[in-house]
Amino acid sequence: MERIAANSVLPARREPLTLKTSDGLSLVAELALPLTATPVATIVCVHPLPTHGGMMDSHLFRKAAWRLPALADLAVLRFNTRGTTSAAGTSEGRFDAGNAEGLDLRSAVDFALDRGLPDVWVVGWSFGTDVVLRHGLLPGVRGAILLSPPLRFAEDTDLDRWAADGRPLVVMVPQHDDFLPPDAAAPHFAVVPSAQFIPVAGAKHLWVGEKYTGIVLDQIVTSVTGRPTELPSTWDGPMSKWSDL
Repeated sequence: MERIAANSVLPARREPLTLKTSDGLSLVAELALPLTATPVATIVCVHPLPTHGGMMDSHLFRKAAWRLPALADLAVLRFNTRGTTSAAGTSEGRFDAGNAEGLDLRSAVDFALDRGLPDVWVVGWSFGTDVVLRHGLLPGVRGAILLSPPLRFAEDTDLDRWAADGRPLVVMVPQHDDFLPPDAAAPHFAVVPSAQFIPVAGAKHLWVGEKYTGIVLDQIVTSVTGRPTELPSTWDGPMSKWSDL
């Protein structure tokens, strides 16, 4: 048994993709699937603010793709929103402050549904939560998970739509969030009866540290599978190490 570290990459089927948006753009993406098992659920990841370094490789989503197919039999689809660059390349288009990024999210969800991937959830982090709140109530989406929502581009009217829709909304807010800490965030999300509001003691906006990565990944698996889950911290099998960390 070897301990799973920040740069550990567990076995999966990883497929580089190009997503096509309805306005004609090509987006860089990757789908990670369990190596042999059939996925039990799917997460579509929407990354933090690209004008401040956010991308599909932002650490929580990269670790989700490295771990969750092997540890939880999840399919993990992540992509660069328009104009965003990662090691895999640059998506076409220009940053649009959470407006046209809704078309990017729709293209990712449509891809997952067209591939027959099960139980599609959308997971937004920071800027990604604004995209999800504004545009995530799509056919085929089971629910959403929000990590560090700043409510910068989303508004309370978007929360009203989630309240009326009734799909589950899991909201994880770090105790020391730089933009919207739990006490400030709670009244906004209280209007959504289906929201599960989770303040996380000690955490910051970027969820730095393996302790907080583990808390987030455990909650993602718990939410999308409906089974309380504490993922293992060791792995008995092939495991590579990513070299740029």
